[in-house]
Amino acid sequence: MDQIKTETQIVAPAPRQLNLADFFSKFAPVIFLLVLMVIFAVLKPQFLSPNNLFNVMRQVSITGLIAIGMTFVILTGGIDLSVGSLLALAGMAAAIVAKGTNQNTLSLDTSQTQGYGVGAAVLIAVLVGLAGGLIQGVAITKMGVPPFVVTLGGLTAFRGLTLILSNGGPISTFDEHYRFWGQGKIPLGFLSNLFGAPFEIPIPVIIFLLFALIAHIVLRYTRYGRHIYAIGGNREAARLSGLNVGLLTISVYVIVGFFAGLGGFVLSSRLNSSEAVAGIGYELTVIAAVVIGGTSLSGGEGRVLGTVIGSLLIGVLFNGLVLLNVSSYLQQIIIGVIIVLAVWFDRFVKSKRRV
Repeated sequence: MDQIKTETQIVAPAPRQLNLADFFSKFAPVIFLLVLMVIFAVLKPQFLSPNNLFNVMRQVSITGLIAIGMTFVILTGGIDLSVGSLLALAGMAAAIVAKGTNQNTLSLDTSQTQGYGVGAAVLIAVLVGLAGGLIQGVAITKMGVPPFVVTLGGLTAFRGLTLILSNGGPISTFDEHYRFWGQGKIPLGFLSNLFGAPFEIPIPVIIFLLFALIAHIVLRYTRYGRHIYAIGGNREAARLSGLNVGLLTISVYVIVGFFAGLGGFVLSSRLNSSEAVAGIGYELTVIAAVVIGGTSLSGGEGRVLGTVIGSLLIGVLFNGLVLLNVSSYLQQIIIGVIIVLAVWFDRFVKSKRRV
């Protein structure tokens, strides 16, 4: 008996040591976000005011929505450069349906046009997004064209379609029901009483967080989510295991198309205007949010919660730079540098894991 106990003690596993590479790969976005918030709070105390924090959330809600869909795409090892243009196209289609005209309505009030209501506008925006994603997904899988090339073509084509639909001009001035989804707020009386300041959650923030929760559940707790990770981890192994890689690949582009369509509607509602130039540069911000949030560009690794943190980090960075009166030109340079550093950090952590 003593001999058995001795052998058991000998083979007992040693306590697992802390792996710094794993730790930073999981928590680096959160750490950087908190550090940024502390820095801006010290330099500009008004940064932590409830109004400003909710303003940051509202600003990131549109790109955050699209970033949720982009997470699905990048997890499979793909990319979508057309999301900004598809957002503009969906927003323009929603505006045309809501107003009942594609004429420049900048100077018209809502009584001068007769549309089909906000419900139809949301539906058409989502359908346009789904159709755009489906077309690109089919081109990638059935034609064998790389995602970068297909979506680069989509970036130009969707922008051109938007200009055709709008005749080159904006469609503006929606009714209150339409504007509610981009400008509305829900007051939180108990928090207002607690902190002695008004607490109102913008509707776009609620939409963003709701879909982020749904996407998190889908990716982490469903078979479909496991299949998406499997494709990104090893596409050929996933195919040999019986997965319909082509159909799953199409599905992720449909998903990001859905979010681009929804984002187009929310953006037009928030701005009370749909324009052909809407969403320019969004693809950069969206990809940056996903990569900064820890999703690997090579696929197979990442989380929606990380994407939410990445979106907030970019929003906090932009907001803080604005409060510090930093030039908008310099802000673009900073975001570009952050994307490169985020990809470098991802590769650096992976190399340390292999060691």
